Amino acid sequence: MSRHIQVTFDAHDPRALSRFWRDALGYVHPGPPGVELPEGADPLAAWDDFLAQIGVPEEQRNSRSAIEDPDGHGPRVFFQQVPEDKVAKNRVHLDIRAAPERQGEERMAALEAECDRLVALGAKRVRRDDPAPPMSAGFIVMADPEGNEFCLD
Repeated sequence: MSRHIQVTFDAHDPRALSRFWRDALGYVHPGPPGVELPEGADPLAAWDDFLAQIGVPEEQRNSRSAIEDPDGHGPRVFFQQVPEDKVAKNRVHLDIRAAPERQGEERMAALEAECDRLVALGAKRVRRDDPAPPMSAGFIVMADPEGNEFCLD
């Protein structure tokens, strides 16, 4: 029997990091429990209202955040606030499959376009590894706004 997973990020600013990954992955922020959000409503604003209503102190309202796949296929991604800095290379990272059916220069051009989009959202480009057949189709290593490495694959 397979299991559903949740990917968890430690973060200094869970809300900002969740916004980055929401836009990077095409995910959404879920609304608070029991709250029906009208079309076009901002789920993060709804969370602010919800947390205020249940008495969560303002300084604790950015201690966690989450995003979900709107199609219900991918894992939920959870962001939790931690005081310590990231001090080493992460041992697990995400690969964003930005050009899974493409090869060669067409593939690398698609990865470069996605890299540019993510840099505009706050990511940092680390390096490009060109195709090296038959073992690698090429990829771009990046870092999110808090320094967590991930690959465009």
